[in-house]
Amino acid sequence: MRLFVTGAAGFIGSNYVRHVLETTDDAITVFDALTYAGNRASLADLEDNPRFSFVHGDICDRAAVEAALPGHQAVVHFAAESHVDRSIADPDAFIRTNCDGTNILCDVAGRAEVERFLHISTDEVYGSIDEGSFTEEDSLAPRSPYSASKASSDHLVRSYFHTYGLPLTVTNCSNNYGPYQFPEKLIPLIILNALEGKDLPIYGNGKQIRDWLYVDDHARALLHVALTGKISETYNIGGHNELQNIDVVKTVCSILDELVPSKLDGITKYEQLITYVGDRAGHDVRYAIDATKIANELNWTPDETFTTGIKKTIQWYLENTTWCKHVQDGSYQRERLGNL
Repeated sequence: MRLFVTGAAGFIGSNYVRHVLETTDDAITVFDALTYAGNRASLADLEDNPRFSFVHGDICDRAAVEAALPGHQAVVHFAAESHVDRSIADPDAFIRTNCDGTNILCDVAGRAEVERFLHISTDEVYGSIDEGSFTEEDSLAPRSPYSASKASSDHLVRSYFHTYGLPLTVTNCSNNYGPYQFPEKLIPLIILNALEGKDLPIYGNGKQIRDWLYVDDHARALLHVALTGKISETYNIGGHNELQNIDVVKTVCSILDELVPSKLDGITKYEQLITYVGDRAGHDVRYAIDATKIANELNWTPDETFTTGIKKTIQWYLENTTWCKHVQDGSYQRERLGNL
């Protein structure tokens, strides 16, 4: 099968492509606009694979999509603006890519008569919850421009199934972490800042709760859904690792203390660099999804605990400093985004 994978020069997409090429005979075309968080460096080890090809293109460019997509049997749709802080500063870009771009992609895919369209989304579309977990049957209640744009795209792709028969499956995942994540996100930001002796910024009191999903587990789950998931169904994908942000940061610091003892003046433990900053506008307190459906119906559960996954993640960043330098091209220097 030939797969058309959007946004796969980014974090989750590049890991998914790597997993598919390693475990199947499928051929993949990556279609990516190479915006700030998408980089060919994340695909460098795949460039010589005869089943891999790359097209530099934007899903908002209908002509480019129409030129590249036909001839593929399946679409796997990662391409999205995906950082809440950036959405607070510039919501227009999120509507353009996540809504308008998704609409173009669905239309062209339908006309190309693809056999499968897998739309990857987030748990943030459900909103915040104090107790319990969201299931696939719960209503969407997004609370940020980012999550609202993703919820809109979730509704939009479902409308293409009901109206036009697009062979759609949707997934909603919890917080991913692991190799190749752009360092505006919490874990790589903390790792790189700590090693350089910079502040480790914690929003508010740091007690926001997220479920952490190792990206390789997510890639496995997505392949399960692509191969055996039912058309028109939605599957929640979670890591079963609910932690407060402050505990995530302290865990990263503790592991760095063991692996790379601080040589910074006056700093004996990286935890000393933790700095509490003003909270994000409208910051959701807790995301939690119930991943029972995918376990029962598709026999998928995560392999990694947070303990095993975070150690692998930190080790990867320590061993891939060239990648870290390469993807930070000067436009982003780990400053805080989304201030009002």
